Amino acid sequence: MNEALQRRPDGFLERGHQVTRLESFVDASFAFAVTLLVISLNGLPDSPEALILALKRIPSFAGSFAAIAMFWYDHNVWSRRFGLDDTRSIVLSLLLVFMVLVYVYPLRILFASLFSWLSNGWFPSEFRIRSLDDLRLMFSVYGLAFGSMGVVITALEANALRLRASIGLDRLEEILLRRQIFASMFMPVVAGISLAVTASVDEAWPRWAYGMPGMVYCLMGFTGLVRRYRADEANALRQAPGR
Repeated sequence: MNEALQRRPDGFLERGHQVTRLESFVDASFAFAVTLLVISLNGLPDSPEALILALKRIPSFAGSFAAIAMFWYDHNVWSRRFGLDDTRSIVLSLLLVFMVLVYVYPLRILFASLFSWLSNGWFPSEFRIRSLDDLRLMFSVYGLAFGSMGVVITALEANALRLRASIGLDRLEEILLRRQIFASMFMPVVAGISLAVTASVDEAWPRWAYGMPGMVYCLMGFTGLVRRYRADEANALRQAPGR
C-alpha cells in the first residue's frame, strides 16, 4: 500500500491527500481565530486618527497571526502525513480548536503589551499593566495556553506513533516521527520555564528584566537543534538504495 503513496520532501508518505471533515473544521476554526485578531477592534476607522491607531496595531496582529499560524501548520502537516480520523485524533483536534479560541486573547494581549513596552506606548495596548501582579497574570495565562497547545500537538503525534503499524509507517518515518515528538515537547518545556521565571519575577529586579518570562520564548529558536536527535540514522536511511 505504501508504494502507491507519494513521499513528501520531509521523508513521510502522503497519507492525508484527501481533506477530511475534521481537517476542514479545524482549518475553519483557525481562520475564525485569526478574525478575532482584527486590527481595528471597533469596526472601520471613522477618522484619520482612528486609521492611524488601527495601523499601529499591525505589529501585534502580525506577531499573533504568526503564532496561530505555527499551530495551524503543525496540525496541517500532521494531517498530511498520517490522515488519521480515529476517536483519539478527533478529540485531540477538537481540543486544539477549543484551546486556540481561548489562546487568541492572551496572545493578542501579550503582543500588544510587548510592542507598547518596546515603543514606550506609541503602539497601543488595551491591556493596562498597573502592577507586577498584572504582569505575572498576563505571562501566566499565556504560558498555560501556549504550553497546553504544545501538549496537544505532541499528543497528536504520539497517537500517530501508537498507530504506526496500522497506518504502515516504515523505519525512516518512525525515526522522523520520534524526532518530531521530541521537538514538539520543547513547546511545553519552554512554556514551563517561562512560568517558572514568571513566578520568580521580583520588584528588586531591574525594570528591563520584567520581560524575562517573554524572552524565554526565544528558546523556541533552538527547536532545530532538538530536531537533530537521531539525525545520522535518519540520513542514512534516506540515502539507502531504493529511497
